[in-house]
Order: sequence, then structure tokens, then C-alpha cells
Amino acid sequence: MFEAIDWLFILAIVLFIAGFILVGIEMVTPGLHAPGFIGVGCLLAAIFLISDSFEEGAIITIIVLAILGLMLAVILSLLSSGKLKSPIILQEEQNKEKGYISSNDLNYMVGKQGVALTDLRPTGTGSFDGTDFDVISEGKYISKGSQLIIYKVQGSKLIVKVSE
Repeated sequence: MFEAIDWLFILAIVLFIAGFILVGIEMVTPGLHAPGFIGVGCLLAAIFLISDSFEEGAIITIIVLAILGLMLAVILSLLSSGKLKSPIILQEEQNKEKGYISSNDLNYMVGKQGVALTDLRPTGTGSFDGTDFDVISEGKYISKGSQLIIYKVQGSKLIVKVSE
């Protein structure tokens, strides 16, 4: 028959395993918080169950922290090499063929004429060559439907005025 101490030892081992698995889940999918908190709670409970003295608890804590550091290094390595799919990294490409442009490419827009799709107070939306852009007037209110001309580009901002 098992003694009470054997059951505590088995419970501590189960808590260690569950704690490492839950903290690993939190490392792969950050932001959930519940697996991380429950995992840390399992690890702390296991440390308290398995250690007989403060010194032994401190040594076990250092070992647990070293294992967690090793887990983090392995998970980061797997995420950066692409062997694990990260839920926080955008997978699709943003290229010109799909309609994405960088802010450096907007200088070609100077002189283009279009129409205000919304009221500009001073920001709003304008359509130029069938493409909608966020535009800014220089402090003036421009009503919806007005004819616009892009006369300046500042970084990613298209500055417009009413075309005459």
C-alpha cells in the first residue's frame, strides 16, 4: 500500500507536468492568461508539496525557472524557424498585386483628381482613379461630393484641396 507521502509525491509530479504544459500553452498563445496563471499555480503548489525545507524549495524553484527558460528558448526557436505557427504573426503578404502600397509610393498621387466620398472635417475619404484613400484637407471643411485634387504628400498623408 502507498503511504501518504507517496501520494503527495505523485500529486506533486502531476502538478509539475500540468504546470509545465499550461505555461507552455501560454508561451505559444500569449494573451490567454488563464493557462499561464493556472500553470504557475500548479508549479508553486508542486514546489510546496515536494520540498521539505526552505532551502530545498529554493533549489527546486531555481530548477523550475531554468526549465521554464529552456522551454521559452525552444518555443521561440520553433516559432522563429516556422516549425510552430504563431498566432500573433501575420501570415499573408501585403504586396502591390493585392492592392497594398507603402507610404513611400504615394508621391505618384500628386496632381490626381478625385471626389470626396465623405465630408472632410478636415479628414475623410476620397476616391481617386477608382481607389479609396484617407485624405486630409488643410483645416478646411470640404463637403461630400466635392471635386478634389491631391496637391501634397506628407509621409503617408494625402493632402487635398477643392479642385477649381
